[in-house]
Amino acid sequence: RLSRSNATGSQLKETQAINKSLSCLTDVFTAIGSKAGHVPFRNSKLTHILSPALSGDGKTLMMVNLSPTEESAFESLCSLRFAANVNKCELGKPKRSVKDVSSSPA
Repeated sequence: RLSRSNATGSQLKETQAINKSLSCLTDVFTAIGSKAGHVPFRNSKLTHILSPALSGDGKTLMMVNLSPTEESAFESLCSLRFAANVNKCELGKPKRSVKDVSSSPA
């Protein structure tokens, strides 16, 4: 959270960029979850880079980092809510098959 970081200057710009990317990621998951006709992958570099993994061409694992401190309880709750919303999204089966290279001669 920007309010807790007290960031200024270049750190402020970086924090704002991170927050914008996470907001765009939320928009992507919302679109996927609602099976929208358009998924806004191009709204940020993060979502554009993740588009192959989130559009059925790969497997996706999301990890949520929580803080055990009382002053971070609100942030942890926000993270858990985000993870719960993401968990509702059905990405579908991968469209491409990957060749098993483990059995090929060395």
